[in-house]
Amino acid sequence: MTEKQTIDEPKLSPEEQEILEKYDAESRFRTFSGKKLPLLVSLLAIGLSLYHLYTSYFGTPLTLQHRSLHVAVILALVFFLYPPFKKANRKSVPLYDWLCVLLALSTTIYFFVDYAGIVHRGGIPNTYDLLFGAILVILILEAARRVTGWALPLLAVLFFIYGLFGRELSGIWRHRGYGWDELINFMYVTTEGVYGTAIGVSATYIFLFILFGAFLSKSGMGQFFNDMALAIAGQTKGGPAKVSVIASGFLGSINGAAIANVVTTGSFTIPLMKKIGYHRNFAGAVEAAASVGGQILPPIMGAAAFIMAEILGIPYSQIALAALLPALLFYLAIIVQIHLRATKLGLKGISKENLPQVMDVLKERGHLLIPLFFLLYMLFFSGRTIIYSAFLTIIVTVFVAMFRKTTRMTIRDLLDALEQGARNAIGVAVACACVGIIVGVATMTGFGLKLANGIVMLGGESLFLTLFFTMIACIILGMGLPSIPTYIITATMAAPALVTLGIEPLVAHLFVFYFGLFANITPPVALAAFAAAGISGGDQMKTGFISMKLAIAGFIVPYMFVYNEALLLLNTTFIEGALVVVTSITGVVMLGAAAEGYLFTKIPLFLRILLFGGALLFMNPNLVQDLMGFAIIGFVLLYQWWRGKKQAVASATVSL
Repeated sequence: MTEKQTIDEPKLSPEEQEILEKYDAESRFRTFSGKKLPLLVSLLAIGLSLYHLYTSYFGTPLTLQHRSLHVAVILALVFFLYPPFKKANRKSVPLYDWLCVLLALSTTIYFFVDYAGIVHRGGIPNTYDLLFGAILVILILEAARRVTGWALPLLAVLFFIYGLFGRELSGIWRHRGYGWDELINFMYVTTEGVYGTAIGVSATYIFLFILFGAFLSKSGMGQFFNDMALAIAGQTKGGPAKVSVIASGFLGSINGAAIANVVTTGSFTIPLMKKIGYHRNFAGAVEAAASVGGQILPPIMGAAAFIMAEILGIPYSQIALAALLPALLFYLAIIVQIHLRATKLGLKGISKENLPQVMDVLKERGHLLIPLFFLLYMLFFSGRTIIYSAFLTIIVTVFVAMFRKTTRMTIRDLLDALEQGARNAIGVAVACACVGIIVGVATMTGFGLKLANGIVMLGGESLFLTLFFTMIACIILGMGLPSIPTYIITATMAAPALVTLGIEPLVAHLFVFYFGLFANITPPVALAAFAAAGISGGDQMKTGFISMKLAIAGFIVPYMFVYNEALLLLNTTFIEGALVVVTSITGVVMLGAAAEGYLFTKIPLFLRILLFGGALLFMNPNLVQDLMGFAIIGFVLLYQWWRGKKQAVASATVSL
């Protein structure tokens, strides 16, 4: 008997680490030689995590001081940990990076030393305000370049130039123009620039939930999810692919890191998928689509739900509940295609004796579910703040992990979790700071409203065309950018176009969030799919297009919930909600079958088109359309069943 299949805590090979760093700039850390410098960086990271835990329980200092401290320490960590170029020395920190660290820390020291003066000046900057503001903006742009790549800082620079020279433009894009001092002052000493909503959420909710994820990881939650996915789905048709979907979905919801998810989970699941018979392009695409989709899956949604709650001013619980059904439909569509392809190719799962048993997995690590249930209780039923809920959940995680020796955390583990949490938060925090520049200029110049008006004009007051152009804008804005800054940018500039047409703000924000997110698997810049292709050995572009096909529900469902808010369980009765669940599931299954082109037997092209059209009929709540849709799927099912029977009889006759 062979050893049972399990997914251990991720230990990447040098080749996998190279793939991760190639497509995920956030993973290009320095590896120091010696002991003093690593100790200094660890102390700084641990100190930042302890500071956030302390403020989550006892309360934060004044808003600008708190946010400036968060940004300054994050910037210091960037210049310690990230080399300026890929081929730069990773063993030591050059003098200019030490200078950047000191300058970064000086921007918050100034806030604490002269905060009263900053407040009393009331937006009229002095020389020191402008000096430290300019230092902050430059350091953020450089940090964003190192951590996220060129796309985000270049976009910020373009917006800054627009703020300076917008008076030279004509038409709707023209504005009165702002001076350097006005822009810098707005970015530095207000809560609408760098220290705006994005950093506000990063310095509260996001950091704590990333820290929560680090503690879960140290307790072995990742291995629990993976082993449970193997136990549940490993034996079914195409089992490893379904394992990939389940494990990547759960992990992606917690950590929000699509590319890192692809590499860590995919390093195990992609070879297994290839081994049972899936083509390498398809295997990579499954992992990419599932990893990206984790960020639309409650309860945590990669922390995006908390930003959405802050921007919209509505309870987090309302967003999580609204996002649940569309996310499940997305994953259902992937699993339908996986299952149909496995059936078409005659692929089997992993033999039962080589899989962990559900009860064994639950016995060994099932207690790790307690922190997640506790978190759900705190967020939905306790009435306590999100920050306090996150703090208590981290404490509960540490306590619950003590129940068994295999999950118990030592002092070293606790310190590692504190450090890793701060490291994992760097990418999001830097991106949010850089997005603050973009959003700040958009606020000053009214660019967001102008773009929204431009989209509505292109749409010609047509809802569908406006949705389509908004989708294109979101995909373009999301190419090459992390998911959270992408959402903030699209929420600022694209969502207002939909609100203008009377769409509920929550619906509009979920729409733009979906399409900004799925830019990660939309060629020509599909970083998650490219990373998966690096592991599978497949073709990058083909893997990207297959990822799009697998994620087809992610491109259709947003249109469905715009036309039918009941899909988000908004403004609906129980009966209406139940009917929507039935029709939407039916439509998504039809969509998956049409995309895969198989149901009992190969589906002819004309039937695939008919099936796709039938799925679209369920987009708009209408009894006639629903009946037409059910009639189409009934006809296709009967026709395919008849063809399958006919082919089976023909095969039996030939064999005789």
